[in-house]
Amino acid sequence: MYRQVFSFAAIALTFIAFFPYIRSILQGKTKPHVFSWVIWGSTTFIVFLAQLADKGGVGAWPIGVSGIITVYVALLAYLKKSDSSITRSDWAFFIVAMSAIPFWYLSNDPLWAVVILTSVDVIGFGPTIRKAYFHPFEEQMTFFVLMATRNLFVIIALENLSVTTILFPALTGLGCLVFIVVVVIRRRALT
Repeated sequence: MYRQVFSFAAIALTFIAFFPYIRSILQGKTKPHVFSWVIWGSTTFIVFLAQLADKGGVGAWPIGVSGIITVYVALLAYLKKSDSSITRSDWAFFIVAMSAIPFWYLSNDPLWAVVILTSVDVIGFGPTIRKAYFHPFEEQMTFFVLMATRNLFVIIALENLSVTTILFPALTGLGCLVFIVVVVIRRRALT
């Protein structure tokens, strides 16, 4: 029973985190990096499928919901032309991240899928951390705090605890925490 409660709480946190973030994008206040969000959307949804294959159960559902919403954020970032400063390093992150997806398909193993896609997702933080370093006031830290908390709830809600089911929420939660530290340090340095 507690797994369902934590899964529901994780899904609720997903919506709570994304609603103001999406509203802020629509208002032009938040300018997400489109490459990061394309990477995160595709990898998150594929990891959801891999977690289901490894019997992650109700703990996998928040990842699936997040994947769908993340693809929507990527679409908004593209349509709003949120970040037009795409650098060579951004292209490098994007190409490396997207080229890893076919390797998952060829491996045909949920564990390797999650290892590869978690690596891709962590690489996806690259452009956003670079952007946040130079423009730390263009991101909402509350979103990343809620997502780190959500990932903790996902781990608690998982029905099968294995590297396959835990790796993605653990490392993406850690990525959120690193992002928060970078933004806090840069905001303090610039004020």
